[in-house]
Amino acid sequence: MTINLNLPNDLENQLTHEASQLQIPLSDYILRIISLRQPLSSTPKNGADLIAYWQKMGIIHSRPDITDSQAHARQLRHQAETRDHR
Repeated sequence: MTINLNLPNDLENQLTHEASQLQIPLSDYILRIISLRQPLSSTPKNGADLIAYWQKMGIIHSRPDITDSQAHARQLRHQAETRDHR
């Protein structure tokens, strides 16, 4: 089946960037997202379900560039605390 979608430019750019990070064509990436979707009726009920869902969605271990998650979290927290609030 072929479906034509008119995506907002910012969403198209985001999806294109994510696909390029995975080094796959945009159409394959969109198909992956759609095929991995979780039906609304089966939302995670507890922490274990949520972790299983994140693993299924490829979120866990999706940032191999972050080797020390605690140091990365400290850096993000520091950036948020010291940003200019004008």
